[in-house]
Amino acid sequence: MSSVRLCGCVLLLLICASSSGQRSNRRKTASEISTSNRQKTKERMSGATSSSRDCLQAGEACKNNPSCSFNLRTLRQCIAGNGANKLAPNAKSQCKRTVDALHSSQLHGCKCKRGMKKEKNCLNIYWSIHHTLMEGVSVLESSPYESFVRGFDHARLASITAGSENEVTQVNRCLDAAKACNVDPTCQKLRTEYVGLCIRPMPRTDSCNRSKCHKALRKFFDRVPAEYTSELLFCPCEDTACAERRRQTIVPTCSYESKEKPNCLNPLDACKGDYICRSRLAAFQMDCQPSVHSMTGCARENHAACLMAYTGIIGSPITPNYVDNSSSSVAPWCTCNTSGNRQEECENFLHFFTNNICLRKYIYLSMVLPISYLSIYVCIYLSIYVSIPYLSIYLSIPYLSIYLSIYLSHIYLSIYLSIYLISIYLSIYLSISYLSNIYLSKKGKSGGTG
Repeated sequence: MSSVRLCGCVLLLLICASSSGQRSNRRKTASEISTSNRQKTKERMSGATSSSRDCLQAGEACKNNPSCSFNLRTLRQCIAGNGANKLAPNAKSQCKRTVDALHSSQLHGCKCKRGMKKEKNCLNIYWSIHHTLMEGVSVLESSPYESFVRGFDHARLASITAGSENEVTQVNRCLDAAKACNVDPTCQKLRTEYVGLCIRPMPRTDSCNRSKCHKALRKFFDRVPAEYTSELLFCPCEDTACAERRRQTIVPTCSYESKEKPNCLNPLDACKGDYICRSRLAAFQMDCQPSVHSMTGCARENHAACLMAYTGIIGSPITPNYVDNSSSSVAPWCTCNTSGNRQEECENFLHFFTNNICLRKYIYLSMVLPISYLSIYVCIYLSIYVSIPYLSIYLSIPYLSIYLSIYLSHIYLSIYLSIYLISIYLSIYLSISYLSNIYLSKKGKSGGTG
């Protein structure tokens, strides 16, 4: 019996070893944590710059090349005012040749960074050479942004919100996330800024300034580390009060809702006419693209990139939010009623939120992953200090499997379910055997005494 217990302890300790070093962060001050976050952001941005060429730099290089500069001006004339769809066949052919020439120039392969300085100018250059000249063709646009590879540190954030070394339970993780944000100066400042703008009514009217509210929201989600923004948006809830606090994160009365739901084609068309929104939508559709051929249901299998892309469209014409305080379903504030001959286009857009197994699964995993750390520690405690070896191992299996599914390329979700079911039967069998042995042992002792 002791050997089985020992094996269980060793297994739990090995899996948790990767996050044990992060527990020392409990002793960091708020200023040290903030400095660390800013340094990580700078490293990520500088690392991304070296991986692909900035479109602003590529644009400057193109201007200094007479042939490239001429082709870029020609292309902008082709697409001005959506005129590409009105061109004569000969003119359209010339524009396509111009596009081909630019794809062989300094502009080929250039990318932009989300939230960068002069982001709109960078995206203007990118979309100039990626503008489709084919009328009536609907394609999934590629993202103009550099690949996002950094995950977020749930274990460190849990240590910030824990409050003390002896605290092991958390009543309201959404409230804890807000407290953690207040610890970080950048998060606290930008959160206060967008909340103030979103709740402030315009002069001589009861309505807010949605444009300023959206701009402040984009600034918050672009500049605050993902550890904080994700905890605020995707905190797990077990009651409606908590879920309503989560839903109110983006001040939906200003940034999300309106008196009547518009047709989804209206905000979608507005989004496609804005370089930043169009780019954020392209990134979201690419990073959260569902796939029936993937075990996780996601084509790219990048948990952090999908959630980062989702937060990127908050503060745009297609801003999504939780639809109510009784579920974790998200959608933009719109409907597909009266869509006419664009009904399919409208439903495809809306279903990318409401019927997207990839997005739904990643939001769920983001909610349960921070809890899994605490659960693993509790299970280790039970294994070492309490004589319930089989129960503690059984309880730890689902959380260990979630940990593996996130950090080992997301390919263990189906294995997790299988292990979970097997563990149920195994734990029942072993627990009955364990209790039976105790009962028989006590009965034998009492019989021997008699």
